[in-house]
Amino acid sequence: MKKLIKKTRVIILIFFLIITIIAINPQFDTEGAIIKSVEKNSEADKAGIIPPPVDLAPTNYEKILRVNGEKITNVDEYATIISDTPLNETVRIETNKGIYTIIKETEDLGLNVQNIPSNNIRKGLDLQGGTRVLLKPELEITDTQRDELIQVMEYRLNTYGLSDIEIRKSDDLLGNKYILVEIAGATKQEVSDLIASQGLFEAKIANETVFRGGEEDITFVCRNDGTCAGIRDCVDTQEGTYCKFEFQIRLSLGAAKKHADITRDLEIITDENGQQYLSEKLDFYLDGTLVDSLNIGADLRGSEATSIVISGPGIGATQQEAVQEALLGMNKLQTVLLTGSIPFKLNIEKIDTISPVLGSAFVNNALLVGLLAILAVSIVVFIRYRNLKIAIPMIITSFSEIALILGFAAIAKYNLDLAAIAGIIAAVGTGVDHQIIIIDEVLSKESEYSYRWKQKLKRAFFIIMAAYLTTLAAMAPLFSAGAGLLRGFALVTIVGATIGVFITRPAFAAMIESLTQE
Repeated sequence: MKKLIKKTRVIILIFFLIITIIAINPQFDTEGAIIKSVEKNSEADKAGIIPPPVDLAPTNYEKILRVNGEKITNVDEYATIISDTPLNETVRIETNKGIYTIIKETEDLGLNVQNIPSNNIRKGLDLQGGTRVLLKPELEITDTQRDELIQVMEYRLNTYGLSDIEIRKSDDLLGNKYILVEIAGATKQEVSDLIASQGLFEAKIANETVFRGGEEDITFVCRNDGTCAGIRDCVDTQEGTYCKFEFQIRLSLGAAKKHADITRDLEIITDENGQQYLSEKLDFYLDGTLVDSLNIGADLRGSEATSIVISGPGIGATQQEAVQEALLGMNKLQTVLLTGSIPFKLNIEKIDTISPVLGSAFVNNALLVGLLAILAVSIVVFIRYRNLKIAIPMIITSFSEIALILGFAAIAKYNLDLAAIAGIIAAVGTGVDHQIIIIDEVLSKESEYSYRWKQKLKRAFFIIMAAYLTTLAAMAPLFSAGAGLLRGFALVTIVGATIGVFITRPAFAAMIESLTQE
């Protein structure tokens, strides 16, 4: 055993395993909750809570320890305390980096909070739940236009308050250009509404456009401020509950001048209550659909009005559902007004939604299947060779390969998804094939006297290297196949095979060489 530990190839494996443990950084104390992201201009943002950098390891996120003096051990406890705190009351949040006092003006304070992760391995959409959308521009666009389109989409989704967003370019084997969007914790409807439509907002009077969404016409949109945005009124109807949201915006001088020019010649009418309005309404359109219409006060005729109140409905079976629907509608309109329209119409080619519960089940099943596969192969190998000195190194090598692949994912901050899990299994399976080649070469009676140890291993690794190069060639097309949806499988398989060929399989050969000679 001492000779085995001194072998250079085994020392190299041990070195990389130590690096892997440091990179994965397993956590045994996972009580509490972490701040995953902070919504811009929210109560939490105004209180000074800083969102974590994109490249920060999950285990280093700011941890919430207490809320209003009560200890927090998980996200559910945090959510319960926040929901039980009335609006306009003070919330005191104690973290490992400071103490924050927040006035609760909205239900979630603008914080995205998650349970403390047990390690630095990042889970992809398949394993943590969310929505994946494959989009294709309706018209042919250049790579530069696609980059600009992705920037607009990122701004829109971040403004909407969604976290854990990944938007990347993707091409298929035919050269078609796609955009792949993955959003953790978002519903299919939310994603579809935000990115499938261009989000063209127009305000019209007498069918003439006064202003559009975007920085050119809109200088300010009220968000997360109860004094100028919120649910103003809810009424019970025969169909359920009707709630109305309102929020204030400010127009540019150019848009205000358009308002004055269009309203200057409108007539003033008086309703049955004695209220005076202009003869035309201010109509709000989103992607060509009428969202709401507002009466224009008579005092605004010919006026360069820079302050406008936007309103809209929320309808639900109960008041709670109506309020939620109104909040979603308000958030969407605010987002479109801030970001403007997407420059190109996008078609949804494919959309998948995975629940967090299902994602957790995928992880558990993958781990169980991988463990059973390794044990089953080891049993077969033991039955074939009748030697624990062969079966045990095989088990150690297979688990080492899995650990090193996970370590690579942690260091590279790569999100593991189901395709990546399949890649791990494929890499380990390829490793077992190579290990059997090494065993057969080492134990071959026919070559016992004609070949020395180095010659035997050299012949085995010639076969292994040929298989490795074949694997690389086979995986390369998968980076673009299926519009890049199989990229994770190809990448992890290549990484796993590379780790095996240059680290674990040489170490395995050293183990077999040393143990069979003892």
